[in-house]
Amino acid sequence: MRLFHTALLALALPAALLLAACRHPSPAAPAASAAAAAPQVLLLGEVHDNAAGHAARAARLRKQVEAGWRPAIAMEQFDTAMQPALDAAMRECRDPDCVIARAAPGKAGWTWDYYKPVIALALQYQLPLYAANLSRADAAKVVKDGFAAALPAGLIARYRLDALPPQVLAAQEEEVRGSHCGALPEALVAPMAKAQVARDVVMAETLRAHAAGGVVLIAGNGHVRRDIAVPFWLRQQGLAPRAVGFLEPGADATAFDAVERIPAADRPDPCAGFQAPPAPRG
Repeated sequence: MRLFHTALLALALPAALLLAACRHPSPAAPAASAAAAAPQVLLLGEVHDNAAGHAARAARLRKQVEAGWRPAIAMEQFDTAMQPALDAAMRECRDPDCVIARAAPGKAGWTWDYYKPVIALALQYQLPLYAANLSRADAAKVVKDGFAAALPAGLIARYRLDALPPQVLAAQEEEVRGSHCGALPEALVAPMAKAQVARDVVMAETLRAHAAGGVVLIAGNGHVRRDIAVPFWLRQQGLAPRAVGFLEPGADATAFDAVERIPAADRPDPCAGFQAPPAPRG
């Protein structure tokens, strides 16, 4: 989730991760068996403001690509409506700053330095880069008027959102309460949980559409949870995703297929001074 993503100042990432995007793929890796063994659909989570976790994830993905895997990369940080701009940027840009400027102009809420190593990797190896997220404007439509206000009818039917599993909705509601410091008006909890489901389904659809050639999702740990988030919807579509959480000490690992532990980021209490949005007027 993006909640509380007013970010701390970006810590400097290792320079080796910010390789210049030379647009010339490295020679074919000899370890073809490593590529064959790589998961077809891989989900790599994040704690949005944890620089060490971003660096560890970028290093892990680079290692797999250098071993021969050539996945498409889908990113939560780009809204699906920006795909044409992202396609043009990936054709014409030579560095991550150019891609970000052209495909996410003026977009707030992301510390883009954290994502430059992933974009640089896509440029260097000419990997397809896909926008995977529902926009904030469309998420707000879901909160106000439900799934049909923002999602195509075909997508709602494919994922059977008219019969949303109650356990998924209930768990998402708990996530919404917790991520809003328990201060959210109860009338907003279920609608906001449905907006989170809508984001997960849009991400899942992006991965489903590109799974045949191998795909990796870059997204928050909340979207990578196998029990209620993107992997849940991918399994509904007959896919077998592998979800890796990048977790700080003490975080529950049970919702992931694998976990990489990362040092805790130094941050202020996110609930200090938190102001909940007003309840909708009836």
